[in-house]
Amino acid sequence: MKAEFPSSIVQSHGLDGTLVGPDWPSLTLEEVSSLLALYPDQNGPYELETVSPRPFSAASVVRANNRRVFVKRHALAVRNAEGLREEHRFMDHLRSRGARVPVVLTTRTGETTVETGEWTYEVHSTAVGTDLYFDVFSWMPFRSVEHARSAGQTLAQLQLAAEGYNAPPRKVRPLVASFSIFADCNPAIRTRQYIDQRPALQTYLNQSGWIQEALDYLSPFHAELFPLLPSLAPLWTHNDLHASNFFWSDSSLEAHPTAVIDFGLCDRSNAVHDLAHAIERNIVEWLALVNAPDRPQDVPVHFDHLWAFLEGYETMRPLSTQEALALAPMTAICHVEFALSEGDFFLAVLHSEEKARVACEGYLLGHARWWSETGQKVLNAVRSWAIQESRTKRAVTS
Repeated sequence: MKAEFPSSIVQSHGLDGTLVGPDWPSLTLEEVSSLLALYPDQNGPYELETVSPRPFSAASVVRANNRRVFVKRHALAVRNAEGLREEHRFMDHLRSRGARVPVVLTTRTGETTVETGEWTYEVHSTAVGTDLYFDVFSWMPFRSVEHARSAGQTLAQLQLAAEGYNAPPRKVRPLVASFSIFADCNPAIRTRQYIDQRPALQTYLNQSGWIQEALDYLSPFHAELFPLLPSLAPLWTHNDLHASNFFWSDSSLEAHPTAVIDFGLCDRSNAVHDLAHAIERNIVEWLALVNAPDRPQDVPVHFDHLWAFLEGYETMRPLSTQEALALAPMTAICHVEFALSEGDFFLAVLHSEEKARVACEGYLLGHARWWSETGQKVLNAVRSWAIQESRTKRAVTS
C-alpha cells in the first residue's frame, strides 16, 4: 500500500467559494482495502490517486492493482443502502438506453452498496474522459461557449434516455432536489408539509420569517408556471448538471462531455425542472452574491453560455411550446427544495446553524429575492426566447 494524502492538505469546497477543512474524514487505504476485498477482481496493492473536494461525502479515485475505481463514502444519516439503490436503479436504466454513465460495481454477493457502522459505501467504474472541472466550485461558469453548447446536448440526451423509467419519487432524504412544493396549487401548505417532515429544519425555520418572505417573492412565478404544469410530463432527472458533473473529451475549449456523474440529487420531476437547474447552476455566478449580498446587480450572468446551452439542448430534444414558456418561472423557483433539503442536512446531520443560515437565508431567500428583482433581466430574456420559440413551432405545425 502507498502512503495516504496528509490530512493537512485535504480541503473541501466551502459555501463561500473558498477551500475549507472537510466535514468528513478522507478515505484511508486500510478502509478502502477492506471495502474492495468484498468486490471481485479488485485486488491490491491500492493507491489513493485523488481526494474529492466536494463537501457532502468523502470520495477518491483508487488504483486497485492495474484497475482504477471510484469509491464514495456517505454518512449513513445521509444515504443508507436503500437511498443509494434509488440512484443506482436510475443509472442502470440510463445505461441500458445508451447514456454515458459510469457502472456501479457489485459485491461478490450482488449488492451495489455496503453498509458498515455509521457509513454507506458505493464503488463505480471510473468515468470515461477527463475530469476537467475537478477543482471548480458549483455555480461557476463553463470555460467556453462550446462547452455550454455540448453540455446542453448531453443533458437532452440524458433526458431522452430517462424516458420510460417509472419509479415513484424518492423517499424523504437529505440532499435531494425534488419538485413538489411548486407543483402544488397551494405552495404555502405544501411547504409546511415539506418542513414538518424534517423536524430539525422545522424547529429552526419556526424562528424566522424566511419561508414566508421567499414564498412572497416566488408567488408570481408560481402563478406563471402553474397553468403550464399539466403539459410537463413526469420524468426522472439528474437535477445537478453543473460543469463538474461532466467528464470531458479533452482539456480544450472545444471539448465535449464523455460521461455524466453524480446522481445524488436525482428524483422524479420533469424535463424543464432539470433544464432550469442546469441554467441556475452554470449561468449565474451565485458566489458573487454570497460574498457581496449588498451588490446583487454585480452578479455575473453568462448570456452567451445560456443561449449556447439552449441551442445545444434543442438540437437533441426540442422543447414544446408549453415547456419553453415554463422555463423562465421554473428557473426562478427550482432551487427551493434543494435549499431546504441542504438546510436540513446542515442541521440534522452536521448540527451547524451557521451553515444552515447560509442555505436558508442566503440560498433559499437570497436567490428568491435576486430572481424577483435583479434576475428579472435573465427571466425576461428567457421569456422573449420562449415566445419566439413558440412562434416558430406554431409556424412549423400550422
